[in-house]
Amino acid sequence: MLQASSIQFLQQLKLNNNKPWFDEHRKQYEAARADFINLTSDVLNGIAAFDTSVAHLQAKDCIFRINRDVRFSKNKAPYKTNMAMYISKGGKKALNCAGYYLHIEPGQAFMAGGIWMPMAPELKKIRQEIDYSFADLKKILKQKNFTATYGDLERGEGVVLSRPPKGYEADNDAIEYLKLKSFIASSTLPDTLLTSKSLAATVIKQFHYLHPFVQFLNQALDHEE
Repeated sequence: MLQASSIQFLQQLKLNNNKPWFDEHRKQYEAARADFINLTSDVLNGIAAFDTSVAHLQAKDCIFRINRDVRFSKNKAPYKTNMAMYISKGGKKALNCAGYYLHIEPGQAFMAGGIWMPMAPELKKIRQEIDYSFADLKKILKQKNFTATYGDLERGEGVVLSRPPKGYEADNDAIEYLKLKSFIASSTLPDTLLTSKSLAATVIKQFHYLHPFVQFLNQALDHEE
């Protein structure tokens, strides 16, 4: 669970996203960060029990800085209003492997798994695996616990091609997945769960449902060209 004070800090930060306020409340931030590190450790240990590829990681390898990179953004607010972890075998900075993501933000908390907007070489590997092993992917995505928690893969704006990708025909059985540019399943989390004693256990359980999907993607990405 997270302390109510950690959630309150994020709520207040959203209303006071500036350096003077942050500096004045640095002790509260440090307490919230320590709280989140403890949660990350619990979640990481839980995932490592069914996905040994992340067993070598520590919490610090998985959590993101609260400072925003504002160099190329119109939004110059200096701080993120969330705390987030990304657990993958390559750590939080790995762009070439799939993993598990948890986003803590009052009113907008969610968990997700997969790989976000892979680069062209990785995208090619994933599409080849979907084409060759679509029956396996369908079996994973149709699992009762997966569909009840995540529904299907995300198909939001900007992540689906309007036409089949090069090398694939429109009548391919897997075409609706081959047209994806991002391979993510996500589920929202209620604010009441964030300060509940069952938070870590619930997150671990729902990440367990994602494990076969994450494993499918990483097997594709591990293939040699």
